[in-house]
Amino acid sequence: MANKVILTGNLGADPKVNKSEKNGNSFTTFSLATTENWKNDKGEKQSKTEWHNIIANGKTGELAEKYLKKGSKIYLEGKLRYSSKENEDKTKTYFTNINVDTIEFLDSKPQEENSAE
Repeated sequence: MANKVILTGNLGADPKVNKSEKNGNSFTTFSLATTENWKNDKGEKQSKTEWHNIIANGKTGELAEKYLKKGSKIYLEGKLRYSSKENEDKTKTYFTNINVDTIEFLDSKPQEENSAE
């Protein structure tokens, strides 16, 4: 059996580096928007955007923080992970995250970098 997620989308914010409270390791978080487009029965264009919470550890997270920014287009592969956190009022908040295995940058290089080559 497999737990694998494949997404292509755009970052909703700049990646943010965090430190784990448990072991002090760093990880990078960002949101990813994926948009599905289709036409309804009347031929009218429709779209729906879904937002995903992404976590990238280690070198992958470092590269994401260094090279990605809000709006960057990426392809990623990862795994679904579920967690919960108890709030001060003793209620639980549940989270669904995607832990990244692979990221591919889909944007072309900025113009000044291309001209320097």
